[in-house]
Amino acid sequence: MLAKRVIPCLDVDRGRVVKGTKFLDLRDAGDPVEVAARYDAEGADELVFLDITASHEERDILLEIVRRTAEQVFMPLTVGGGIRTLDDIRRLLQAGADKVSINSAATRDPDFVRQAADRFGSQCIVVAIDPKRVRDEGAPSTSPASRPEIWRVYINGGRVPTDLEAVSWARRVEALGAGEILLTSMDADGTQDGYDIPMTRAVAEAVTIPVVASGGCGSPEHVVEVLTKGKASAALAASIFHYRKFSIAETKAAMARAGVPVRDRLKPTAAGAV
Repeated sequence: MLAKRVIPCLDVDRGRVVKGTKFLDLRDAGDPVEVAARYDAEGADELVFLDITASHEERDILLEIVRRTAEQVFMPLTVGGGIRTLDDIRRLLQAGADKVSINSAATRDPDFVRQAADRFGSQCIVVAIDPKRVRDEGAPSTSPASRPEIWRVYINGGRVPTDLEAVSWARRVEALGAGEILLTSMDADGTQDGYDIPMTRAVAEAVTIPVVASGGCGSPEHVVEVLTKGKASAALAASIFHYRKFSIAETKAAMARAGVPVRDRLKPTAAGAV
């Protein structure tokens, strides 16, 4: 079995790392360059950098901050926010990103995913999906409360609903060439009550590409749960690491105790051993 990944996330707003609850009530969590360097030193497997207001404000991502962040880390870096064109992707990769995360632009023009994968390779293209549980208004029912729940996809930092459903949209972006899915539960985001296991499992079982689970992590046990019961390939977390509630080392130790394969970036290789 492939080793599972632990991925801190830097939600960046106006050049600062922030963290909110259900995409609202943002709190400051530090300078992105300094926070990224700390996570690299602590042995994170990868890092995700999301400019969370770029799409909503219809502006370009903060390239200089991305460049400075990339200079501080030796782990894979995924960057997203405000990506609208192939040139945007090219500039981010040149600034040091290893992968880019596309969200709003993909929903507006799904063929953009195919174009990006063809130009830069599927391994570079992550599609971010931000679903929220809602009642299916299209389902026949005698009352709104009796309609089944679906996972409705939202864009623009959770501000705008689409007509997309998370599982079917995940299948579609995989077919278009996406190499990975970043799946964030809007309902669980920032609550620290645990990941949305049913949603994560449903998406992970629907596709063959890796699914990174996001939203709701409050403990290392939550990470173990989403990697096992949720069948995610990686667990993304923010609050527990930003505010030092738990460390990456503690999280990986809990994974190892549960029998989850763990990467150890800090262990010296045979070639580098003294």
